[in-house]
Amino acid sequence: MMEYLTLNTGAKMPLEGFGVFQIPDATQCEQVVYNAIKTGYRLIDTAAAYMNEEAVGKAVARAVADGLVKREDLFVTTKVWVQDMRNEETAYSAVKSSLAKLSLEYLDLILLHQPMGDYFAAYRGLEKAYDEGLTKAIGVSNFYPAILANFCENVRTIPAVNQVELHPYFSQADALENMKAYGVAPQAWGPLAEGKHGIFTDSEIAAVGEKYGKSNAQVVLRWNTQRGVSIIPKSVKTERMEQNIDIWDFTLTDEEMEIIGSKDLGHSEIIDHSSPAFVKALNGMKVHS
Repeated sequence: MMEYLTLNTGAKMPLEGFGVFQIPDATQCEQVVYNAIKTGYRLIDTAAAYMNEEAVGKAVARAVADGLVKREDLFVTTKVWVQDMRNEETAYSAVKSSLAKLSLEYLDLILLHQPMGDYFAAYRGLEKAYDEGLTKAIGVSNFYPAILANFCENVRTIPAVNQVELHPYFSQADALENMKAYGVAPQAWGPLAEGKHGIFTDSEIAAVGEKYGKSNAQVVLRWNTQRGVSIIPKSVKTERMEQNIDIWDFTLTDEEMEIIGSKDLGHSEIIDHSSPAFVKALNGMKVHS
């Protein structure tokens, strides 16, 4: 049975959702999202930068038309890209563009994708969208502790969500404490560490999983949700989708939580947000003409 987080807006967000990063093929993305909804996922996470919002929208429309869900059963998230984070109006226009591509009247959550560009001005565009009822909640992504603290101290609307990299090898306990202090819900991208660090074969995680008849992936996903972290694993395979969502019938002990948390390296080995070259590259990335 799915568990939920209550956001600072009062909206309910599933603790587990389905991400569509790196599924650029429209036909495949539409079918994969439809399969995810059929499997039981109710949170769908996309972004303008993923170049698949239209496919996600078609999958949602098909799932609703086929009676699998009602629109209000779903929690749909998208993100405004750096290119459109120049000012309030460009960000607001990006929200409207995403709504059109998704063929939705409203979104459940809109995030600023990166702490780049003029993100304070861009966030005012999200606040405008929120005030107009175009989205149920607004938030940020990849805002690390000091950036998030400064942001929360200076905006009118505290972000409902901060989506960052969270998994056993980069657990970010201090970041979670910082989010909690501001009432910001944490959401994990890359909750399976993108398959790095031998996460699927780690013997200690496997020993924990054996006790419950669960795979390493299921144990790791459950670990994050027990920390109060919403997760958005991705897979194009239905059988893996089914396994990833089958994590609600067991609870890890405090000792098991510590075993998994002890694997923290204290840094990411996926993305270095402190790299000037990385920041320059993302500022140069265009998602539209």
